[in-house]
Amino acid sequence: MTSVTQLLVGTRKGAWVYRDDGARGAWSALGPQFLGQIINHFVQDPRDAHVQLMAAKTGHLGPTVFRSLDGGASWTEAARPPAFPQAGDKAKARAVDHSFWLQPGHAGEPGVWWAGTSPPGLFVSEDNGANWESVAGFNDHPMYDKWVPADSGTPDGPLLNQIVIDPRDAAHMYLATSTGGVFESRDRAATWAPLNRGVEANFMPDPYPEYGQDAHFIALAPTKPDRIWQQNHCGIYRLDRPGVDWTRIGKAMPAEIGDIGFTIVPHPRDPETAWVFPMDGTEVWPRTSPGGRPAVYRTADGGESWTRQDRGFPTEQGWFTVKRQAFCADAGEPLGLYLGTTGGEVWMSADEGQEWQAIGAHLPEIYSVTAAPAP
Repeated sequence: MTSVTQLLVGTRKGAWVYRDDGARGAWSALGPQFLGQIINHFVQDPRDAHVQLMAAKTGHLGPTVFRSLDGGASWTEAARPPAFPQAGDKAKARAVDHSFWLQPGHAGEPGVWWAGTSPPGLFVSEDNGANWESVAGFNDHPMYDKWVPADSGTPDGPLLNQIVIDPRDAAHMYLATSTGGVFESRDRAATWAPLNRGVEANFMPDPYPEYGQDAHFIALAPTKPDRIWQQNHCGIYRLDRPGVDWTRIGKAMPAEIGDIGFTIVPHPRDPETAWVFPMDGTEVWPRTSPGGRPAVYRTADGGESWTRQDRGFPTEQGWFTVKRQAFCADAGEPLGLYLGTTGGEVWMSADEGQEWQAIGAHLPEIYSVTAAPAP
C-alpha cells in the first residue's frame, strides 16, 4: 500500500485528522479544528478528494455544515444549512436540532450531497454543501408523523441517521431512521416506502410492525449492491434484493455476546464478509463491550457464522462504546479497519481485524471516523 490514508475524526469537541506514513505503520494527528464544536460527521467526497464536509452543531451558529474545497486547508460555513421550511401552523413547525449524517451523491452526480438530521429530515445540496433544500418526498410525506414520531428516538433525539445510494442507479435510495426503520425510494427521493419485513421491534406492541424499528446502520455490499447488511437495535440482519424479507443473521453470534451494536462494515471486495462491534444490550442497555472485553466479530459466509477478533484489545476492563459512524474500513489490500470510542481512543487493524492497536488517545468523545485517501 503506497497511498497515504487519512482518518477524518469527528468528536463532541472538534475534529481531527489522522494521517499515516503510506504503509499504515506510523500515524500523525492534525488538529484540532473547530475546537469545542460538536462534529457529528466528517466526510471526504470520493468523487473529489479536495471536497470535505462536516455536520456540526455549534454554540454560536447552531446546527450547520462546514465545507472545504481544498482538502481541509480552509473552511467556510454553508450559506444555507439544512432547515425545514417555515410552517404556517405552529403546531407543525419543525426546526433542525443537528445534522447527523452526510452522504456524497451518486458517482454520476458530482457536487450532489445528501444530509440526514434530527428531528428526522432529508436534505439535498447540488453545490457541494453550500446550499441545502428540504426533500419534500420524505419531509412532507403524509405518513411522516407516523414514520418518525417526535416523542421517540435516541437520547439525542430521533434521527434520520443514514442515506445509502445504489451505485448502479442514482434514483434508487435507502434511508435508515431511529424511529421508523428502513425506507426505500426508486425515484430519487420523490416517494418512499417502508422496507422492514422480518425485522423485530421487541419494544412495540406488534414486534414485527410495518414500520417503527430502530435501524442503527445499513450498508450495501459494494460488489453486490443487492445485498444489504443491517445492524438494528434488535439484532443483525441481511436482505438480498429483490427480496423484501430480512433474515436475522445475528442469531449465529455467541449467545453470551448477542447481536446488538451500532454499525456494520462490509468488505469492499467480498460480498460475503462484514464486521460488527457488539455491545451489551441486556437489561439496562449499558452499550459497552460485553464483559468489558472488546472485540469485533467477522463473518465470511454472509452471516452463517461469526469469528471473534480481539487480539490487541484489552482483555479486561475495556468498556468500549462505538457509535454509528465510528467504525469503518479503507480499500487497502489487506483491508484496514478503524474504530473510535466514546473514551476518545482511535484503534486500527491493518490486517482485516486479526490484530488491533491504538493509534490515538485522549480525544473528546468520538462521534465519527471515516477513512479516505489523502488528497
